[in-house]
Amino acid sequence: MLGNLGESLSNSIKKLAGMSVIDKKTVKEVVKDIQRALIQSDVNVKLVFKLSKRIEDRALNEKPPKGITAREYVITIIYEEMVNLLGGSEPAKLEITEKPFKILFLGLQGSGKTTTIGKLCKYLIKKGYNPAVVCTDTWRPAAYEQLRQLTDELDISLYGDPENKDALDLAKKGLEKFKNQRIIIFDTAGRHKQESDLIEEMNRLDNVINPSESILVVDGTIGQIAGEQAKAFSEATDIGSIIISKLDGSGKGGGALSAVAETGAPIKFIGTGEKIDDFEVFDPERFISRLLGMGDIQSLVERAEENIDEDVAQKTMNNMMSGKFTLVDMRNQFDMMNKMGPMQQVMSMIPGLGNKVPKEFTKMTEDKIETFKIIMSSMTQEEMENPKMIKQSRARRIARGSGVEEKDIKELLKYYNNSKRAMKGIGKRGGFGGGNINRIMNQMRR
Repeated sequence: MLGNLGESLSNSIKKLAGMSVIDKKTVKEVVKDIQRALIQSDVNVKLVFKLSKRIEDRALNEKPPKGITAREYVITIIYEEMVNLLGGSEPAKLEITEKPFKILFLGLQGSGKTTTIGKLCKYLIKKGYNPAVVCTDTWRPAAYEQLRQLTDELDISLYGDPENKDALDLAKKGLEKFKNQRIIIFDTAGRHKQESDLIEEMNRLDNVINPSESILVVDGTIGQIAGEQAKAFSEATDIGSIIISKLDGSGKGGGALSAVAETGAPIKFIGTGEKIDDFEVFDPERFISRLLGMGDIQSLVERAEENIDEDVAQKTMNNMMSGKFTLVDMRNQFDMMNKMGPMQQVMSMIPGLGNKVPKEFTKMTEDKIETFKIIMSSMTQEEMENPKMIKQSRARRIARGSGVEEKDIKELLKYYNNSKRAMKGIGKRGGFGGGNINRIMNQMRR
């Protein structure tokens, strides 16, 4: 996430970790690196200097607690101050209370509001809810059709009428249709420029819907201007929260996040890509941990619990560690990876790994995995369980059946054999080492 910012910050941390002496010169050098990274990501200059002064003062004047080195404590300080920059350690949660729980969505034109509704619906479905959607957007001709495609894909109910140009009437009818639903989400027309228009529509619809929560979608690519929208919105409603969209590569993402956090408006979710699963609860601690290359094991575990069959995962893991790893296990492994989301996001949750893996590599890997799965679908069960039997004649048949070349079959088998050896080695050594990163993470949790 926020690609260049994460890379720049983690490089600063790595530089600090490699220094033998932590003195005033060292601290100032690292602080300058952090300043440069944040300013390049469009974070407000005054905010950057306020943050860097806090880091410098604490790093030079505070003594490390017992059991942690000066170097590790400076990293802890950077982490804590970055978390404070984004609103503190407590994530804002979407609490589903009364029935029906009515969510009113608002956003300027082009903010990604309708797509974000689809993402929130997918998130709620994973949490065991079955939301319904009402389209009150009477301005954009394709609004209803876009929502229909999203709701059909998710198999949830939608109410709308492209012929009806009365947003308030649509809201009333949708409310009546879904009055027994647990959650109802209302889409609205995007305002073009002024926040006052957006607030006016919110107030009119508020009188009809009486929403449990109003959510403003803010485009993360607009940078510091996002703070003005969030401030106007949060001042107009006591039940408002923010979703920041499009945090998947913009150099202004840091500016949008920090500007909104500074207003005190609660950021509840962030959109991190174009796919419907590129969406997550905004937790400043976890976000900064990944941004600094320290991983996020807790989110990784939660995502695995939501998406992976525990019995299949356990069996696959046992086979991997014991050396009985087959192509069946490898296919299960690929399926689990797909369910957990984009590989770049998953890798960013593994301490020390995320920012070291270029996006080009993970994209290539995702494409390659799809090719491997197609190849395996042309194999017999016997071949999947005993890959050693795949010689030239079988490889030729599999290549024809899967529409690839024989060299792709060899590449798959090479990948399989390397994976099998690597996993067997990890099993013998008793797993991966933790070392310094575990001490730092433990200190941050205190």
